[in-house]
Amino acid sequence: MHFAQYYLDCLSHASYLIADETTGRAVVVDPRRDVDEYLADAGAAGFTVEAVINTHFHADFLAGHLELADRTGAWIGYGRRAETEYPIRRLADGERISLGQVTLQIVETPGHTPESISVLVFARAEDTVPYGVLTGDTLFVGDVGRPDLLASVGVSAEELGGMLHDSVHRKLLALPDEVRVFPAHGAGSACGKNLSTDRQSTIGRERATNPACAPMEREAFVALVTEGQSSAPGYFGYDADLNRRDRALLEPPVALTAERFRHLRAEGAVVVDGRDPQEFAAGHLAGSINLPADGRFAEQAGTVLRPEQPVLVLASDGRGAELVTRLARIGFDRAAGYLGEPAELVRTAPELFAPAARLTVAELARAEAPLVLDVRTPGERAAGAIPGSVSLPLAELPERMAELPADRLIVAHCAGGNRSSVAASLLRRAGFPRVADLLGGYAAWTQAGNESAGEVSR
Repeated sequence: MHFAQYYLDCLSHASYLIADETTGRAVVVDPRRDVDEYLADAGAAGFTVEAVINTHFHADFLAGHLELADRTGAWIGYGRRAETEYPIRRLADGERISLGQVTLQIVETPGHTPESISVLVFARAEDTVPYGVLTGDTLFVGDVGRPDLLASVGVSAEELGGMLHDSVHRKLLALPDEVRVFPAHGAGSACGKNLSTDRQSTIGRERATNPACAPMEREAFVALVTEGQSSAPGYFGYDADLNRRDRALLEPPVALTAERFRHLRAEGAVVVDGRDPQEFAAGHLAGSINLPADGRFAEQAGTVLRPEQPVLVLASDGRGAELVTRLARIGFDRAAGYLGEPAELVRTAPELFAPAARLTVAELARAEAPLVLDVRTPGERAAGAIPGSVSLPLAELPERMAELPADRLIVAHCAGGNRSSVAASLLRRAGFPRVADLLGGYAAWTQAGNESAGEVSR
């Protein structure tokens, strides 16, 4: 058996290539949209990708099932409750898929979404204990999938939570302790609360250490998995719906000249600046949004942009094409292209650039009546907050900016400084006249010896 995990840190996303080395038949599970790596590895090993399986309609990224089917002729598989605009093979509970000796078996595990499945992987057809189980977003390392996302229109979180209890406790935890657990996401994903940084586990380990896997009645489980979930990024509903649709295939990124870049900006395209917050603060195009490449770029883009907005990407170190691809991974295909280095633009149109204010902790203490805006998640804030600060998580900021005063200095902060630069640039673009962000974020505040407050309500 060939078994490979592919992991994207930016989206905390895991996908899998499974093949029988004797027959060369292969399956890809939960693929991302840029599928070249799977095909290159399969081609090098002499494998033929004959199927692509999605464990559910993903909300946090656009899956690559259509791209793989187009490139290989593979069939696309989902749980039997899935409804799509493109042809699929509906996979029933208990159904076995033979690749030769390597065999997959479908387990219906609804809860995160109604159509969710898990996939048992047997190294040999005669094995009674599976090598592992691909759990999608049903069971994570240290957590379970949240049942409250917009992916499940018309089904309540309580109903899905009950399904999730049965899927985890009656199906997955019924597997032997030694079965390996391979989820679709890791730490940082908004698809759960307390995901581990570990990229695999075992059923026995989850039974012993995962709070949601402790013995409990359904009502207690539902309360546990629905309480304290952070706000889902705004694009989740869009992606969940788009994954059902017969949408356009991925196109390669387009490099732009500085002249073309300026023209498209003048026509109204939003400039996404992927540089480090310090570089951005030193000088950026007025109205541009800072989404640092070294961070959760795609997720943050999906939080503060709209899918239909024309986008221009400005990057340094040759990362423009990469960032356009990362936007495409969440279905944001209106990126007209990228400008790889800002130097030419600065040289030819310096009047378009402006600095951004960033305050140190000492400067914040001297500022006159600032509104300190905490854009961290509620879970982060519960562990401590700057006294008098206002909580408005980044995921909610685009829809709630009207709640903020336009006549005060607003100083945004997060944990370390990346999300606050995103938030501050978004506020400037919206027309707020006096905006800064806090260098080093809440970490710098506490390291300076300042006292913290508990949760402060709006």
